[in-house]
Amino acid sequence: MKKKIAIIGAGPSGLAQLRAFASAAPKAEIPEIVCFEKQRNWGGLWNYTWRTGLDEFGEPVHGSMYRYLWSNGPKEGLEFADYTFEEHFGKQIASYPPRAVLFDYIEGRVKKAGVRPWIRFSSVVRYVTWSPETRRFTVLVQDLPNDRSYSEEFDHVIVASGHFSTPNVPEFPGFDTFNGRILHAHDFRDAREFVGQDILIVGTSYSAEDIGSQCWKYGCKSVTVSHRTQAMGFKWPANWKEVPLLTKVEGNVATFTDGSTATVNAIILCTGYKHHFPFMPDDLRLRTANRLATADLYKGVAYVHNPALFYLGMQDQWYTFNMFDAQAWWVRDVILGRIKLPASKNDLIADVEKRVAAEDAGEDSYDAIRYQGNYIKELIAETDYPSFDVDGADEAFFQWKKHKIKDIMAFRDNSYRSVMTGTMAPKHHTPWKDALDDTMQSYLRN
Repeated sequence: MKKKIAIIGAGPSGLAQLRAFASAAPKAEIPEIVCFEKQRNWGGLWNYTWRTGLDEFGEPVHGSMYRYLWSNGPKEGLEFADYTFEEHFGKQIASYPPRAVLFDYIEGRVKKAGVRPWIRFSSVVRYVTWSPETRRFTVLVQDLPNDRSYSEEFDHVIVASGHFSTPNVPEFPGFDTFNGRILHAHDFRDAREFVGQDILIVGTSYSAEDIGSQCWKYGCKSVTVSHRTQAMGFKWPANWKEVPLLTKVEGNVATFTDGSTATVNAIILCTGYKHHFPFMPDDLRLRTANRLATADLYKGVAYVHNPALFYLGMQDQWYTFNMFDAQAWWVRDVILGRIKLPASKNDLIADVEKRVAAEDAGEDSYDAIRYQGNYIKELIAETDYPSFDVDGADEAFFQWKKHKIKDIMAFRDNSYRSVMTGTMAPKHHTPWKDALDDTMQSYLRN
């Protein structure tokens, strides 16, 4: 019998998996593919919505994307090996595209591959079960527009729902009486909301760095960032300061562990996200911290407690799109029988332990970048995914880090060389801090 595969999510990871199967179709018989996507369109987090909280069907909003977001890493580190920016746009573009440009690029490849008919949109997976007797999964799905539930059986399930959509929301004394707005980064949509305001950001993640920068760029009065362990340490503008952890809020006054205070109008919690899979039972649910070596995933993708189940893109990420590709091609080849998994569960677990130990042996973020680059090289060496200069992409990330240290508000004005085409990215026509129009038309004009 022809295999039947369920993919949960049509964001960058799920689309990578669809593209991987499509790439094999001319030479091999591929399984029947069904991708379930809860949103009305593909793209995952890159599919911007103004909505927060609940969507039009009463479902939790998946997207954490906001207006005016630009890539916070060079595109040269995420470029598809089989579909370059030059192929898509007909020219080389600057190194830090805004959201609309990246969404168009992601969409271009899957449109070319013709995989949209494999996706059932506005379809949310409610529950997945496994039968040891039939060796198949049963997936319970709700067709949201028609308010209809149904079940289907599959030989494999690939979870590609991401891990940046369920916010981790701490609480501090005084939040319930704060005289202002409190929100998590997941619900942040527009920096213009905070023009002229003093804002407090809790956390030092990439979202803290970027949301604070966006608010500064669009005219907030000041930015205060509260950190738990250590400050980000960049050379921030004069109206930006870093302070220790928040302890309490009284009215509009925030107090920190060193006794200092700040009067603020809004508090934005950039406190991270949870790996959250409410549609999976206990014996199939991935439980892992946000790290480069995920728990319980052989080769970073195959669930050691049931290797018929795969999780894509669950790592902490330096690389994104091309890492998802490397994983997707590898998963495809396991399903097609081109790659054999170890028969022993102990061997699967030993692989996970080895990866965890290798990550722990790293001393800094440069080692972490090399670690993830080597992981990509390992996967693509075992498939027909187009090989590319991963070491060169590592170097782009190294330069990116140095440029951020030099000038955190101008690092996006730098250019890098594509490791796919060898072409140097042009300098963007407007410095990032002055580029207030982030539309694709504005970005791509000469």
